[in-house]
Amino acid sequence: MDKKVSKKRITEQTVRYVAALSRIELDEAETASYKDQLSDIIGYIEQLGEVDTDNTLPTTHVLPSMKNVFREDELKESLSPDEFLGNAPEKHGNFFKVPRIIQSS
Repeated sequence: MDKKVSKKRITEQTVRYVAALSRIELDEAETASYKDQLSDIIGYIEQLGEVDTDNTLPTTHVLPSMKNVFREDELKESLSPDEFLGNAPEKHGNFFKVPRIIQSS
C-alpha cells in the first residue's frame, strides 16, 4: 500500500487546543509527536475514502453463515401462582415476600 500521509492537516496549535480541552499537559516533544501521529491517522482515513467499494456488499458480521442459536420465541402456558410460589420460603398473596432492605424514616 502506497503510504501517502497528509502532514498538513493537524498543526501543533490544534494539538495544544485539543490537549487543553482534554486537560492534558503536553511538552513540546509530545506535541510534535502527537501532531505527526494524528496527521498519519487522518492520512490513512483519507486513503480509506479512496477505496472503490461500489461492488462491495455491506457486512454486519465477519461470519455471514453464523445463525442465531436461541430458541424461537413461542407463546406457552405460564405456571399458575401456586406453582411458581410453591417453593418460596415466604409469600404474601401471589407475591414473593422478601426482607425489607430500605427503612422508612
